[in-house]
Amino acid sequence: MSRKRKILYISGTRADYGLMRGVLVSIKRNPKLEVEIVATGMHLMPEFGKTVNEIKKDGFKVHELRAIYKKDDKESMVSFIGRLISLLVVKIKRIKPDLILVMGDRGEALAGAIVGSYLTIPVAHIHGGDVSSTIDEIARHAITKMSHIHFPATKKSAGRIIKMGEEKRRVFKVGAPGLDDILNEKLISDSELGKKYDLNLSKPFLIVLQHPLTAEISKAANQMKEIMEAVKELGYQSIIIYPNADAGGRQITKVIEKYRKYPFVKIHKNIPRKDYLSLLNRARVLVGNSSSGIIEAPSFKLPVVSTDSRQEGRETAGNIINVGCDKGEIKEAVKRAIFDKKFLKKLKKVKNPYGDGMTGKRISNILSKTEINNKLLQKKIAY
Repeated sequence: MSRKRKILYISGTRADYGLMRGVLVSIKRNPKLEVEIVATGMHLMPEFGKTVNEIKKDGFKVHELRAIYKKDDKESMVSFIGRLISLLVVKIKRIKPDLILVMGDRGEALAGAIVGSYLTIPVAHIHGGDVSSTIDEIARHAITKMSHIHFPATKKSAGRIIKMGEEKRRVFKVGAPGLDDILNEKLISDSELGKKYDLNLSKPFLIVLQHPLTAEISKAANQMKEIMEAVKELGYQSIIIYPNADAGGRQITKVIEKYRKYPFVKIHKNIPRKDYLSLLNRARVLVGNSSSGIIEAPSFKLPVVSTDSRQEGRETAGNIINVGCDKGEIKEAVKRAIFDKKFLKKLKKVKNPYGDGMTGKRISNILSKTEINNKLLQKKIAY
């Protein structure tokens, strides 16, 4: 029996692991593949729920690399990437993966792509070719150029990768991995969800998830205050989730904690993936700048009040109401999302442009069949 091909996935946040869980399970089930996970960053930080434990519960072999965000500034973001690169070099020498798998635009994905390229280990990148803003946009495209296999979610994203000079033979449109769980797993029952999160599901509730923008760190606290003041004045049951650990994130959490005294405000450091999807399924509105509003929310016909430019330029499904981080604008948008009959009628016809829930199977199949040779490793610009 031939040796299984070893895939190493690098994960730094609850969000990327949640999105990738279906893909990782598909890889694990493939008889030609095995998968191990490097957990770093937010996964190891108690203030964000130490979510490495969720990965371990799922039965994956996990390697913890102690690179974290020590302070709430840009310098810590850069130091995190540098330290992770150094740790990865040592760890990868021991693990000896056949291929490194990364997703999206975060620093841990960039570190993995750099290390893989310089160690002549093929890198496969999921969600390349998307458009966003700030440093995310730059990092995503840099990861694309460091990668050998591309798994874009949509036709438009695949086209952008090819325009960047990547050979067509390397590009596979597979859909968004975040949809696999939505379309293939049974969600939590209403009774269990209501009890677990102290919600009256016969009444509307909001989900609030706001991340810092690296280009607007000085505004992070005030932006979150505007959102939370809107939540307070609206008075709806609200699930508030901590942001990621990027610069400005701790400013946001300090603001959030000031509103814990309101009984209708439910604050969570982290929410497990299945629970989060179940909440999206029953919520009336998602407020904030999370990519889940773009990628996952359309599958639930869930309206999203998008509060800033973090997701600017992304393909959307018609469920988005764009506003500024202004209390009045947010309040009006939430009311529209709940009560505007014209908008709600349009919402019912929304189709998710990001896939069909088969992404994991496609990726595992391609990873098992792709030949690893000089033709794959020696990249050349295609124009």
